[in-house]
Amino acid sequence: TDLAAPAVAMDTSFIVPGKASWSWILRKDAGTVFGVQKEYIDFAADMNWQYCLIDALWDETIGYDSIRILAEYAKTRDVELLLWYNSAGSWNTVPFSPRDKLLTHESRMAEFKRISDMGIRGVKIDFFGGDGQSMIAYYHGILEDAAANGLLCNFHGATLPRGLHRTYPNYMTAEAVFGYEMITFGQDAADRAPEHMVLSAMIRNVFDPMDFTPVNFGGLPGTRSRRTTTAAYELATAVTMLSGIQHYAEQPEGMAMVPDYVRDFLRDLPDSWDDVRFLSGYPGEHFIVARQAGDRWYIAGMNGKGEAADYALDLSWLGGKTATFIGNGSNGSAPSFREETVTLPAAGTWSVKLAPRDGFVLVVE
Repeated sequence: TDLAAPAVAMDTSFIVPGKASWSWILRKDAGTVFGVQKEYIDFAADMNWQYCLIDALWDETIGYDSIRILAEYAKTRDVELLLWYNSAGSWNTVPFSPRDKLLTHESRMAEFKRISDMGIRGVKIDFFGGDGQSMIAYYHGILEDAAANGLLCNFHGATLPRGLHRTYPNYMTAEAVFGYEMITFGQDAADRAPEHMVLSAMIRNVFDPMDFTPVNFGGLPGTRSRRTTTAAYELATAVTMLSGIQHYAEQPEGMAMVPDYVRDFLRDLPDSWDDVRFLSGYPGEHFIVARQAGDRWYIAGMNGKGEAADYALDLSWLGGKTATFIGNGSNGSAPSFREETVTLPAAGTWSVKLAPRDGFVLVVE
């Protein structure tokens, strides 16, 4: 990142980090219809999230006119819309639309102006091909033209950021990871997910930002997979994973299953961080990190192993403060939690025991 060119001159008033609801992760293509997207706008509003992402085929299943109606409705709920696009081109035979609209500067500017005038705040562009010079130039062109039209960018099926997010502040996130959608495609990936998510948070996120699309409580209904992590592990990923816009993998039905204090945690979770401290970890086994926003520290841990583990953490730098702990409850694989108030030691270590594939969060005022 430090070797990337400094930020280009642009109006940055439209660049707001945040969180997004997203139907496609669980409802797939069938969910890209007007009624479902209105439901997800309401979901985002209820969770105090800033964005709602509408995925592939929206131009066919909803249409531009109805997208405008949804964008106008979203604004009444203090939510803004993000729209999916196919990068298209000779490298890409994927039929999902809209496609072939971003290949030239002229076509991008026309399309970006059209949706910006409709009230759209950003684009998710998918299915890029390779890291050749022409493809990297394509990223630059998209980012520049999007910025000129006040649009945020999310690159899916894409290469690592490699510092471009410094040069173009409207570059909010990129997939470039075997993310949560892949976990929904088969049980083999779901079985490996606990270890894989530790690896992703510790290694892929070094290249920051990472659109892993974390957090599922309801157990992946309607997909090919059964979740193997505890609900508390899932909650921890909201802190351990970093993205300029964090697209959540949960749907309204799953969120309704968890206690109010868990929903409030996700409502109040900061959108950006002032400081970070690595507390403990080993790739593929566990990861525990502390992130600061204002006067609060958020500590989150994931045990990616298939066996219980005890972790002794030096939190003496927090000076014996009182904290709120959220961990796994006693209801097996259901979205069960427990909340406790703990006093951190002014000296020595604070210990936490995690079940297999379990996690926790700790909020320190």
